[in-house]
Amino acid sequence: MRAAVVGTGLIGGSVLLRLHAAGLDVTGWDPDEATRGQARLAGVPVSPRLVEAVADRDVVFLCGPLPTLPATLLEVAAATRDDCLLTDVGSTKAELAAFARGHGLTGRFVPGHPMAGADTAGLTAASAALLDGAAWVLCPSPGPATEAFRRLARLLTVVFDARVVPMSPADHDAAAALASHVPHLLAGALAGAVRRSALREAVLSLAAGSFRDGTRVAGTPPQRTVNMLLGNRREVLDSLTAVTAVLDELADALRSADGATLTARYAEARAARVALAGRTYDEQVRSFPVDGDHADEVAWLCGLGASGGHLSGCGVDDTTVSYAAVLPHAD
Repeated sequence: MRAAVVGTGLIGGSVLLRLHAAGLDVTGWDPDEATRGQARLAGVPVSPRLVEAVADRDVVFLCGPLPTLPATLLEVAAATRDDCLLTDVGSTKAELAAFARGHGLTGRFVPGHPMAGADTAGLTAASAALLDGAAWVLCPSPGPATEAFRRLARLLTVVFDARVVPMSPADHDAAAALASHVPHLLAGALAGAVRRSALREAVLSLAAGSFRDGTRVAGTPPQRTVNMLLGNRREVLDSLTAVTAVLDELADALRSADGATLTARYAEARAARVALAGRTYDEQVRSFPVDGDHADEVAWLCGLGASGGHLSGCGVDDTTVSYAAVLPHAD
């Protein structure tokens, strides 16, 4: 499979480096000449022009900033064959998925989002190992898009050892709001309050693991965070309302010195935190006819992701597609 990566910052650069390390024929492109020079120094092929990078490729990863993705999608689609698979790595999905649908690209474009990153930026911060084993959301659609999803799921599980999480764009954006986007707001609020504090230097002197963990993503380049929050504004605000309600309960209990309520709320929070590391899983294999009812296949895939499951493999022969699925164990 011949691949191209358009945009070689932290995530795109990590995709590029991993594909290159895996031995794939891959070419990168970035609008910044200095970044292209860094890729050449790393021994990775890059092209000076986008159209040259994507020409005759089987799959293209779109990895630029969120606001640039719609225009880039159209440009890459026009410069590639109709059977070239297109995907992105943006942190919001509904808007771009709707854009692709409106331009007749659903059959070859699979919205994607690897759930990994760092509070650094640029190709110099990228790593071939950054995305290994990551939860990688893919948004399947019925019809020709199902075949594109199968191809991409197999590539990601084989090359990145990814935990492919199939979800609808709407479910992704709602889940990502709580899992990723609201934490950026909370980190920004805490770090911002410290920045404004008259005891700022003393606070930083006392800061230990809880502060570092709680504010890590506040170190993300500001424009990247702003693009993410604005791109998922409605879901982030809805999730922030839910988080604020819990904060209000904690504040009310603290004001009234209600230790029992505080204990109950923190027991609830601890259970969620413990579940993050203590989840157990069951495995299953689910098969569908290659040319069967794609709507049923997509419904099962999206249900798997919405219930906390993921794919660890995808195999296709002349008649059957088989998914190796992993689901949270039901108590």
